Amino acid sequence: MAMQRYIVNFPRLSPDMLEIWKTVPSSIASDVQNRCQSMDARIKPCAPGMRICGQARTAVSMPGDNSMLLTACSLAEPGEVVVVAGAGLEEVALAGEWVVRGCKSRGLGGLVIDGSVRDLQEIRTIGFPVFAKGSVPRGPHKAFGGKMDVPAGVGGMVVNPGDLIIGDDDGVTVVPLAVMDEVLKRCLELMAKEKIWSQQLDAGKSLMEVLGVPEPEIVETPTLR
Repeated sequence: MAMQRYIVNFPRLSPDMLEIWKTVPSSIASDVQNRCQSMDARIKPCAPGMRICGQARTAVSMPGDNSMLLTACSLAEPGEVVVVAGAGLEEVALAGEWVVRGCKSRGLGGLVIDGSVRDLQEIRTIGFPVFAKGSVPRGPHKAFGGKMDVPAGVGGMVVNPGDLIIGDDDGVTVVPLAVMDEVLKRCLELMAKEKIWSQQLDAGKSLMEVLGVPEPEIVETPTLR
């Protein structure tokens, strides 16, 4: 399979808009999208507190090969998130210390891999946000082929170049570029509601009262004799 890079031209979010999106948790972004659009639960940050918020550049790799990942990490623009369709293969690490150092030095926004990494301690020390299924010592092959900037199946989600990627301790949510404005509006509305709910709970109201759960039907049990 050849190595191919597709030319894409998607609208870039302004820095001000990205700052607003950075206040949105992955859970909120999923909730307002019909509680969908979240990746496989095994794709998690390599260290607690890592956070991603940026537009996607995609790489589709041959299983066990990281050539297209290296290409995408070299060509993506500052702030963009490289999202790698690694076929879910966990037995081979597609990125490690040198990849992560390169991503950080170029100012990328993060790295999401449907697969594994290695050099976990070094990744944590560098502090660049990396999300993956796990870690394993075995390294990848190269130059077997792949594609960049095409629709990619990552963690059960379809990711297109330009889609917004939100990652935090809960996992990763994808916001499609086509619906981004409407989703943001709903996110901000839900966050405002949740602030009120938090105040009500702190004031002593029950979860049933705050969240509008109806009273259960009372069923009388027979008296035992």
